[in-house]
Amino acid sequence: MAILEITDLHKKFHNNVVLNGIDLSVNKGDIIGIVGPSGTGKSTLLRSINLLEKPEAGRLSLGDISIDLPLKGSSKKAVTELRKHTGMVFQRFNLFEHKTALQNVMEGLITVQGKSKEEAREIALKELENVGLIEWQNHYPKHMSGGQQQRVAIARTLAMKPDIILLDEPTSALDPELVTEVLNIIKKVALQGYTMLLVSHEMDFIRKISTRVIFLDGGKVIEDGTPQEVFGHPKSERAREFFIKMNKLKEPEYYI
Repeated sequence: MAILEITDLHKKFHNNVVLNGIDLSVNKGDIIGIVGPSGTGKSTLLRSINLLEKPEAGRLSLGDISIDLPLKGSSKKAVTELRKHTGMVFQRFNLFEHKTALQNVMEGLITVQGKSKEEAREIALKELENVGLIEWQNHYPKHMSGGQQQRVAIARTLAMKPDIILLDEPTSALDPELVTEVLNIIKKVALQGYTMLLVSHEMDFIRKISTRVIFLDGGKVIEDGTPQEVFGHPKSERAREFFIKMNKLKEPEYYI
């Protein structure tokens, strides 16, 4: 059953067309890996779903919320409702530096969902435990590693109980030794039944975690299938070239 329908989505920056008629149907429980060359609209697609970017044309339908683009003044309430049903995990954490890990997770529960401090605290502690950071609840971001900060950001998203989680290169700002801890948490979250759209250059991880993979190029979806289909038997020459290049980049340059 589709919980998100994207129809004929278009977005450009000045004269640069980034999304060129995207159609995508997302079913409940889908873990969709979004891959493709740099500059092909992967992050823009995620940011357009919750309207952090404003597409010039298209339609977004999430549950009983439908928004025709471009946005009009009357769409403001629908945009707010749509964002209540989506959770975004950014590259750069976006935590409040003056708030502790616990306070960061509680913030949206209080200000957006109107929960009491007691209820927000109970939910936030549960999600911090979920990401393995219960002992860090009173630490500020500056005293935490990048991996820990990203796990707080994931806990903050989970606390809001979104219908869809959007993850935009969640490990790209991390030192290599911290990447695995975040990927393990994302895998754990995926196993809890959340619907997720994930943009990442971690191809092996995308291949293992995804139930479905889409390949973007030139602002269009040119591959859409299971990981085995898209990675193992891509239909387009462009996707074949991309995966061959990515595999070569993983090979050591010198052998001793």
